[in-house]
Amino acid sequence: MSETVALSLASSRTTPLIIPTYSKSTTLFPQPRRHNIRNLGSQMDAAAASSAVSGEDEVIPKKEGKDGGKLSFQTKYGRLNPFAIYYGTTAILLGLPWFVGLTLCKLFYKVTGERWDVNKRMPHFISHLWGMTLLRLSRSYPKVEGKEILTEFFSHGDENRAAMFVANHNSWMDIPFLGATVGIGQNYKFVSKAELIKVPILGTSIACGGHVMVDRLNRRSQVTAVRNGMGWLKKGVHLCTFPEGTRSKNGRVLDFKNGAFKMAQKVGAPIIPLSIVGSFDAHPSNWMFPRKASVSTCKVVVHEPIESSDLTEQELSNLVKAAIISGLPEEQHPIELEE
Repeated sequence: MSETVALSLASSRTTPLIIPTYSKSTTLFPQPRRHNIRNLGSQMDAAAASSAVSGEDEVIPKKEGKDGGKLSFQTKYGRLNPFAIYYGTTAILLGLPWFVGLTLCKLFYKVTGERWDVNKRMPHFISHLWGMTLLRLSRSYPKVEGKEILTEFFSHGDENRAAMFVANHNSWMDIPFLGATVGIGQNYKFVSKAELIKVPILGTSIACGGHVMVDRLNRRSQVTAVRNGMGWLKKGVHLCTFPEGTRSKNGRVLDFKNGAFKMAQKVGAPIIPLSIVGSFDAHPSNWMFPRKASVSTCKVVVHEPIESSDLTEQELSNLVKAAIISGLPEEQHPIELEE
């Protein structure tokens, strides 16, 4: 019997690890790739069991977002706890004046034929104010490292030179975090998925504020998004985007989609990488709202601008990704996969 157990453990330690491969996409904003990782997951579990028996150190397992305290519970929309309920209630209550303000903006643009406020600063201001108020009331305002880099860049505003802010994406918290970093004094637009237009109030903010929407299943929409993004950059309006195309479910950086870099590259706009740390821990993917305050656990690291001229899309993507990873803790680094 003991010989059988020994042979079983030895076998589990030498099981080859199957690495999933990725196929390249030719679209500007390809759909998130889906892979069958059942074999990979089962082998990782086997490796973990083997290490536990042998007494070896093991990598910290990914957080599942279930440790929200004794009062946390599951709903069909995601997990909740007292803090999550407070955050959601506050967001909804603040959303009422937000919606009223956006409605007034839409009425103003309709009456004036959009001849005034052509850069849509009014809805931008209202939406930014909603996000910052929510962060402050929920003690979720992140720490920002490297703020002096932005101060220096914005001090040359007379040149009317806009930048593209590029960050990793772990949770819904990343959107207000990015806004808190860029600041209310700057006019910026997000590059967002077309599906978000259906989200109450947020969809109104996206449409009214002139944000760049892209349907990843529609080639024409992708081309239009690039054209619209270039237009904003030429007008001196900053762009904000998450090149992974979707939220990471485990906090680790995913593959970048190069389509977003076309906008900056074609107009020669610099790219400012941002590393968002800890937002997955504050708001895991299986939670309806954040499970805890972010003030002491989350931060945004600002990196030096990267000039997009004289670089290919892939070279630009590699440089930006490397900069973002350099500001993240080890548990957020991507798992390198063989081609």
